[in-house]
Amino acid sequence: FFYLMKLGIVGFGSLGKYIYNAAKENPEIEVVWVWNRSLEALQELPEELHLNNLDNVGDKAKVDLIVEVAHPSITKNYGAMFLKHANYFVGSPTCFADAKVEEEIRAALVNCPYSVYVPSGALWGAQDIRKMACRGTLHGLSVTMKKHPSSLKLEGELKEKLEQVKKEDKDGEIVLYEGSVRGLCPLAPNNVNTMAAAALAG
Repeated sequence: FFYLMKLGIVGFGSLGKYIYNAAKENPEIEVVWVWNRSLEALQELPEELHLNNLDNVGDKAKVDLIVEVAHPSITKNYGAMFLKHANYFVGSPTCFADAKVEEEIRAALVNCPYSVYVPSGALWGAQDIRKMACRGTLHGLSVTMKKHPSSLKLEGELKEKLEQVKKEDKDGEIVLYEGSVRGLCPLAPNNVNTMAAAALAG
């Protein structure tokens, strides 16, 4: 028995290109369409793979899995709609810091034949965290992330704080944020997907 998984990819940056190329090498996966905010990035792909508008997902050939590797706003704006057509892989789980987005996706999954998948990424022990949460033995979870300032892509007040740290050029460690993951995600949407996955697991 041979099963061919049909894939739609949302986002064609470095990660989207990696997924596309890996899928091409796998005889059990067929990429049906690819979307990217900037259409210029899709010029290297055959035109029949271009999806110009995410609102038209239902008009393209059916896929089994939609993979989002673009931005948290994609799930906010299109996640529930995607679940009307296919399983959905959320590559930017910081979107769930928005309680309304989390509620909307959970509601969309009620009596839905499809599923949502969240990558654990670099989160070692994700399955153990989930098991403890299900058993009621997990009462709290603390995550510490240490990064070089140049690897951080921050927003809002945290961006301003980081710029000040860079100007002062101090040696040693500087704490930029202490608090909930839900509060951190909008300030560092590109850096804390692993923390968001931990929060969802717990």
